[in-house]
Amino acid sequence: MANALLRIKRRPEFLRVASKGKKWAAPGLVIQAMKTSYNAGLDADSADQNLRIGFTVSRKVGNAVGRNRAKRRLRAVCNEIMPQFAKPGFDYVIIGRQATIKRPFEMLKQDLKSALNKTGTALGIENK
Repeated sequence: MANALLRIKRRPEFLRVASKGKKWAAPGLVIQAMKTSYNAGLDADSADQNLRIGFTVSRKVGNAVGRNRAKRRLRAVCNEIMPQFAKPGFDYVIIGRQATIKRPFEMLKQDLKSALNKTGTALGIENK
């Protein structure tokens, strides 16, 4: 069963994950993960079964065109990897890096899988 990928859009939610969550940096991205709290606007059932993902890319990465490209690539990687490999019931913040723009797509997928493993939020995958 594919888990629903909900979005984190409000700044306080990003800050909560950043301050209390687990963090791992890979060459193409940084991931922050934290168990979803029930006061995040979700009832107990949907908080345990859904993934919430937020994306952010700073101005250090590049101009608006580069930042938007990085976010599009991160969204594509997450749409492909997260429903199969990420534990439900967590909030994830994916942060783009300068390498996100030019890194091959397959390597970005491997970065996300290894980051999920390192934060302990993977569904039993082995990193190749």
